[in-house]
Amino acid sequence: MIEFTRHTLENGLRLIIHEDHSTPMAAVNIVYKIGSRNESPDKTGYAHLFEHLMFSGSKHAPNFDEPLQLAGGESNAYTNCDLTNYYDILPADNLETAFWLESDRMLNLQITEKSLEIQRKVVVEEFKETCMMPPYGDVWHNLMDLTFKEHPYRWPVIGRTIEHIKQAKLEDVQSFFDHYYCPSNAVMVVAGGVKHEEVVALAEKWFGEIPAGTKNNNSIPQEPVQQAPNVLHKKKEVPMDALYMAFHMPCRLDPDYYAIDLLSDVLCNGSSSRLFRNLKKDRELFADIDCYITGQIDPGLFIIEGKPAEGVSLEKAEAAIWEELTKIKEEKISDRELQKLKNKLESSLVFSESTVLNKAINLAFFELLSNAELINKEAELYQAITVNDIQRVAKEILQSKNCSTLWYEAP
Repeated sequence: MIEFTRHTLENGLRLIIHEDHSTPMAAVNIVYKIGSRNESPDKTGYAHLFEHLMFSGSKHAPNFDEPLQLAGGESNAYTNCDLTNYYDILPADNLETAFWLESDRMLNLQITEKSLEIQRKVVVEEFKETCMMPPYGDVWHNLMDLTFKEHPYRWPVIGRTIEHIKQAKLEDVQSFFDHYYCPSNAVMVVAGGVKHEEVVALAEKWFGEIPAGTKNNNSIPQEPVQQAPNVLHKKKEVPMDALYMAFHMPCRLDPDYYAIDLLSDVLCNGSSSRLFRNLKKDRELFADIDCYITGQIDPGLFIIEGKPAEGVSLEKAEAAIWEELTKIKEEKISDRELQKLKNKLESSLVFSESTVLNKAINLAFFELLSNAELINKEAELYQAITVNDIQRVAKEILQSKNCSTLWYEAP
């Protein structure tokens, strides 16, 4: 059980405090409700660009990392489709340093032509190194665009095209910051060797006078129900053939999320899972195979990907996967098999909350969903799933009309 308290500032900043006096460290995590889903189709990659820009200096802290390091701390950040997350870890005695730095860049980030040009070059190089140069680097560009027709999940976090980053203008970037980086669009979590009263006082001192800004209530176009298979075959200079199958699934807060997550584990989590055991180990049809879910705030994807073994055609590999999917829909798994997966997943949940930083990140995510209490209910929700639930969700989502299939065919 992770105990926490709440406090909301008048400007809308939501504050979650978790006291853990077994450690002398403290984690400060601020998550902004701004991800690639909030971008315009002709100006993508901005959320990720800002992950870099936020470290380029603010009015009173031209070098964000230096004061934090002098206080014995470190920081980092990440961006995904739904949010941008910034975190600091430092000795609890120096907690105020993180409050000063985070509040100054929320209010006084200094975006100049020079800082924009520097970070733009960094992101452009990252785009080239991750999406253009590796053999399978453009998979997410192709698969997301194939799968989503209306929802902004149809482009990856790094951006739809490198040109959008190259052409980012200072006024566009400043407008993006002014709209999304504000207290009413953020959740702050402080966890570790801290006291509730101390944290509230620091939050009021450093963040209380920052204007609330506009809460992010963007109207996101919803994806229509897919009614027919989507197929894309690409001949590409890759080391070996590759196959990707994406099925639409419900959102993160849907009650069936937990059953679908366990279904992905049934199919491919460990040496005894269905796809690994039957298709890779026994029949030797695949050199590599995996199955996972994206777990996004809006309805996301259930994905199966694999690389056929030498001499195995993509047609044969795909047909073999469909055979296994048919079995999982027609034959119930055993209670023992399901319980084994539940126990493994519960261990992963416990491990994911083993540090104050992980607890801070998880609390921030759930509070962004307006339900921080969910952090203490997830294990129970997974344990409640039955073999009937697994079979039911398999029948509902693992349908050909709900599938988008991408082939990469080597020369």
